[in-house]
Amino acid sequence: MTTTARTSPTTTSPATTSPATTSPATPVPVPARRGSRRTTGSPVDVPIPMSRLVRVELRKMADTRSGLWLLLGLAAITLVIVVVYFVTATQPERTFLHFMGATLGPQGFLLPVLGILLVTSEWSQRTGLVSFTLVPLRGRVLTAKVLAGLLAGVGAIVVSVAFAALATVVGGAPDGFAHFGLVELGKFGILQLTGILQGLAFGLLFLSSAPAIVSYFVFPTALNIVGSLWKPLQDVQPWIDLWAAQAPLFTADNLTDQQWAQIGTSNLIWVVLPFVLGLVRVLRAEVK
Repeated sequence: MTTTARTSPTTTSPATTSPATTSPATPVPVPARRGSRRTTGSPVDVPIPMSRLVRVELRKMADTRSGLWLLLGLAAITLVIVVVYFVTATQPERTFLHFMGATLGPQGFLLPVLGILLVTSEWSQRTGLVSFTLVPLRGRVLTAKVLAGLLAGVGAIVVSVAFAALATVVGGAPDGFAHFGLVELGKFGILQLTGILQGLAFGLLFLSSAPAIVSYFVFPTALNIVGSLWKPLQDVQPWIDLWAAQAPLFTADNLTDQQWAQIGTSNLIWVVLPFVLGLVRVLRAEVK
């Protein structure tokens, strides 16, 4: 007799589900990044300090071969000019003022080129996209460039002062430092710093080294030549020609109010106006 085992069906009771109670997620701590600070539990990026941006721009001046050789050439030519004047001038002419004046020429030509390259390198070296991505506010980058350029100009003045002082001490006139004071140093600074600001302005305006450098030398030179040949323009030339307006800074002891006004108007035309136009272009241009 075969016994068939009977299996009773297993009754499965449906799982009893209770409404899920949603609990707020526990915030995961985010590790603080370098250069960030945390307020109210969330990281907030701190803007890169302006001092760091200026240091970066100063380092960029020597990152390219053209910039490095320009800096070395600026110091070397300043030394050569001082040595040549020391050898060719008589001892009464070897004054600190004359040594400083001799360095105005080469520095006046090279400092604006340094300012141009400081701006145009962002486009010629294809670093503009990186710079403006890391610092989205382009105005801060441009401010750092201006400050770096001014510091470079101050550095060039310091080099001139050092070489001129050394030459005056070694074999200068007995009263070699008699006719040089803060007023003369201020005039020297105006000439050099105006030159590098003009270079920055032309660099912003053209965003390319070649046209900026050519325009910087050709346009003012052409205006100066036309003004010297065309008599009707001679009366207004000091008001519109930067070179003619700054000539009293080389020669005059005390400038008149009119001469200072001429320096101001010519700087508005050749420094401020191209700087503003270039600034607008850079702030609105698409960086590729």
